[in-house]
Amino acid sequence: MAQENKNDSVPKYIQVPAGYLMVLRQGDDVLAQIEELATKEKIPSANFSGMGFVSAKFGFFNFKTKEYEPKEFKDVELASMTGTIAWQNGKVSLHTHGIVTDKKFRSWGGHLLGATVGTGSVEIMVTVHDRQLERVMEQPLGANVLNLGREE
Repeated sequence: MAQENKNDSVPKYIQVPAGYLMVLRQGDDVLAQIEELATKEKIPSANFSGMGFVSAKFGFFNFKTKEYEPKEFKDVELASMTGTIAWQNGKVSLHTHGIVTDKKFRSWGGHLLGATVGTGSVEIMVTVHDRQLERVMEQPLGANVLNLGREE
Protein backbone atom coordinates (compact mmCIF):
# COMPACT_ATOMS: atom_id res chain seq x y z
CA MET A 1 0.00 0.00 0.00
CA ALA A 2 1.38 3.42 -0.90
CA GLN A 3 0.45 6.74 0.65
CA GLU A 4 -0.30 9.45 -1.89
CA ASN A 5 1.34 12.86 -1.70
CA LYS A 6 -1.32 15.49 -0.94
CA ASN A 7 -0.06 17.70 -3.79
CA ASP A 8 0.16 15.09 -6.54
CA SER A 9 -0.06 11.40 -7.29
CA VAL A 10 3.53 10.50 -6.34
CA PRO A 11 3.58 8.04 -3.42
CA LYS A 12 5.68 8.94 -0.35
CA TYR A 13 6.19 5.30 0.61
CA ILE A 14 5.67 1.73 -0.52
CA GLN A 15 5.58 -1.49 1.42
CA VAL A 16 8.53 -3.85 0.86
CA PRO A 17 9.31 -7.26 2.44
CA ALA A 18 11.36 -5.74 5.32
CA GLY A 19 8.95 -2.86 5.99
CA TYR A 20 8.62 0.41 4.06
CA LEU A 21 10.67 2.45 1.63
CA MET A 22 10.02 6.22 1.76
CA VAL A 23 11.03 8.92 -0.72
CA LEU A 24 10.40 12.44 0.57
CA ARG A 25 10.66 15.59 -1.52
CA GLN A 26 11.46 19.26 -1.09
CA GLY A 27 9.63 20.84 1.84
CA ASP A 28 8.65 17.56 3.53
CA ASP A 29 9.20 17.39 7.29
CA VAL A 30 11.26 14.20 7.64
CA LEU A 31 10.44 13.27 11.24
CA ALA A 32 6.74 14.16 10.88
CA GLN A 33 6.50 11.91 7.80
CA ILE A 34 8.09 9.00 9.67
CA GLU A 35 5.68 9.54 12.59
CA GLU A 36 2.73 9.68 10.18
CA LEU A 37 3.84 6.43 8.52
CA ALA A 38 4.20 4.69 11.90
CA THR A 39 0.75 5.84 13.02
CA LYS A 40 -1.09 5.13 9.77
CA GLU A 41 0.49 1.71 9.22
CA LYS A 42 0.38 0.78 12.93
CA ILE A 43 4.10 -0.03 13.02
CA PRO A 44 4.78 -1.75 16.37
CA SER A 45 8.48 -0.78 16.37
CA ALA A 46 11.20 -0.33 13.77
CA ASN A 47 14.66 0.87 12.88
CA PHE A 48 15.18 3.32 10.03
CA SER A 49 18.03 4.74 8.01
CA GLY A 50 18.16 7.45 5.40
CA MET A 51 20.12 9.90 3.26
CA GLY A 52 19.46 12.92 1.08
CA PHE A 53 19.40 16.73 1.16
CA VAL A 54 18.04 18.70 4.12
CA SER A 55 18.10 21.66 6.40
CA ALA A 56 18.58 20.08 9.83
CA LYS A 57 18.44 20.91 13.51
CA PHE A 58 20.65 18.89 15.85
CA GLY A 59 20.64 18.89 19.62
CA PHE A 60 23.31 17.98 22.12
CA PHE A 61 21.73 16.63 25.33
CA ASN A 62 22.85 18.58 28.40
CA PHE A 63 22.65 16.13 31.30
CA LYS A 64 22.66 18.96 33.85
CA THR A 65 19.66 20.84 32.41
CA LYS A 66 18.03 17.70 30.87
CA GLU A 67 17.45 19.69 27.66
CA TYR A 68 18.87 19.68 24.15
CA GLU A 69 21.18 22.51 23.10
CA PRO A 70 20.17 23.10 19.43
CA LYS A 71 22.19 24.05 16.36
CA GLU A 72 20.82 24.43 12.82
CA PHE A 73 22.44 23.68 9.46
CA LYS A 74 20.87 24.93 6.21
CA ASP A 75 21.09 23.25 2.81
CA VAL A 76 23.34 20.34 3.75
CA GLU A 77 23.66 16.76 2.60
CA LEU A 78 22.25 14.17 4.98
CA ALA A 79 25.12 11.70 4.73
CA SER A 80 23.51 9.32 7.20
CA MET A 81 20.42 9.16 9.39
CA THR A 82 19.54 6.32 11.72
CA GLY A 83 16.86 5.88 14.33
CA THR A 84 14.20 3.85 16.05
CA ILE A 85 10.42 3.95 16.14
CA ALA A 86 8.73 3.03 19.41
CA TRP A 87 5.71 4.20 21.40
CA GLN A 88 5.28 6.30 24.53
CA ASN A 89 1.99 7.18 26.19
CA GLY A 90 0.04 6.02 23.13
CA LYS A 91 2.02 8.15 20.66
CA VAL A 92 4.86 7.44 18.23
CA SER A 93 8.27 8.12 19.78
CA LEU A 94 11.27 8.57 17.50
CA HIS A 95 14.94 8.57 18.49
CA THR A 96 17.01 9.84 15.58
CA HIS A 97 20.67 10.64 14.98
CA GLY A 98 22.38 11.83 11.84
CA ILE A 99 25.40 13.29 10.10
CA VAL A 100 25.27 16.17 7.63
CA THR A 101 28.00 17.58 5.39
CA ASP A 102 28.49 20.84 3.52
CA LYS A 103 30.08 21.56 0.12
CA LYS A 104 33.54 21.77 1.76
CA PHE A 105 33.01 18.24 3.16
CA ARG A 106 32.85 19.42 6.76
CA SER A 107 30.52 17.28 8.82
CA TRP A 108 28.36 17.67 11.92
CA GLY A 109 26.15 15.22 13.66
CA GLY A 110 24.25 14.12 16.70
CA HIS A 111 20.67 13.86 17.89
CA LEU A 112 18.40 14.98 15.05
CA LEU A 113 15.66 17.27 16.41
CA GLY A 114 14.22 18.10 13.00
CA ALA A 115 14.89 18.05 9.26
CA THR A 116 13.18 19.46 6.20
CA VAL A 117 13.93 18.09 2.74
CA GLY A 118 15.91 20.58 0.66
CA THR A 119 16.59 20.40 -3.05
CA GLY A 120 16.51 16.80 -4.14
CA SER A 121 14.99 14.13 -1.94
CA VAL A 122 15.46 12.00 1.15
CA GLU A 123 15.31 8.20 0.92
CA ILE A 124 14.43 6.26 4.08
CA MET A 125 14.27 2.51 4.71
CA VAL A 126 12.02 1.54 7.64
CA THR A 127 12.68 -2.00 8.90
CA VAL A 128 9.67 -3.16 10.90
CA HIS A 129 9.91 -5.40 13.99
CA ASP A 130 7.31 -7.95 15.07
CA ARG A 131 6.56 -6.57 18.54
CA GLN A 132 5.60 -3.23 20.00
CA LEU A 133 8.31 -1.49 21.99
CA GLU A 134 7.81 1.37 24.44
CA ARG A 135 10.06 4.23 25.41
CA VAL A 136 10.23 4.97 29.16
CA MET A 137 11.52 8.02 31.02
CA GLU A 138 14.39 6.76 33.19
CA GLN A 139 15.63 8.57 36.27
CA PRO A 140 18.09 9.85 37.34
CA LEU A 141 19.15 9.98 33.67
CA GLY A 142 16.18 12.20 32.80
CA ALA A 143 15.92 10.77 29.30
CA ASN A 144 13.55 8.48 27.39
CA VAL A 145 15.06 5.00 26.95
CA LEU A 146 13.88 2.18 24.70
CA ASN A 147 12.42 -0.54 26.93
CA LEU A 148 12.91 -4.06 25.61
CA GLY A 149 10.47 -5.54 28.13
CA ARG A 150 10.98 -8.71 30.09
CA GLU A 151 11.86 -12.09 28.69
CA GLU A 152 9.05 -14.59 28.97
